[in-house]
Amino acid sequence: MRNHQHHHEGHPYVAWMRGFGFPPGFPFGAGPEGFGGRGERGHRRGGRGSRPNVRTAVLALLLERPMHGYELIQELESRTGGMWRPSPGSIYPTLQLLEDEGLIEPEAGTGRKSYRLTDAGRAEAEAAAQNPPWAQFTDDTMSQAQDFRDAAVGIMGALKQVGFNGTPEQRQRALEVLNDTKRRLYAILADSE
Repeated sequence: MRNHQHHHEGHPYVAWMRGFGFPPGFPFGAGPEGFGGRGERGHRRGGRGSRPNVRTAVLALLLERPMHGYELIQELESRTGGMWRPSPGSIYPTLQLLEDEGLIEPEAGTGRKSYRLTDAGRAEAEAAAQNPPWAQFTDDTMSQAQDFRDAAVGIMGALKQVGFNGTPEQRQRALEVLNDTKRRLYAILADSE
């Protein structure tokens, strides 16, 4: 794959895509993970201007059973259909903070560092479980998010074809379509204000 990528580095399409701000190699690694919110991009907005609360999610999950950090990430990704996958950079500091506050404690005798609730943390965890952050991700919103990912992947595939096989004039027309689409998308938001 690396040789294939290197072969295309000098292609005009690569420079064209970099003009949009895409990093080197991006067209060749595009896939659902690139558009669906993995890693840091996995923080999915559950509503306008809001993000799921990591602290609340951790406490609600630990009410069910002790878990380690990676397990918490996997559970949240699974329960939101892949729409929200908190990064280790948000999960592990949250675990440390909750431990410092005396709400959770490491569970002895486990391979990975698993955490369980303390008596002090159980009341807050029970309150968190009444309305857990993953509940905002309904079947409809998860299905719609997958549709968005599929559409984005399809658009990138079309761009790749235009970029590699199109003439400069065709690439210019594609650019005009993209810019027009961007304006129309922002217009949708403006209409809802």
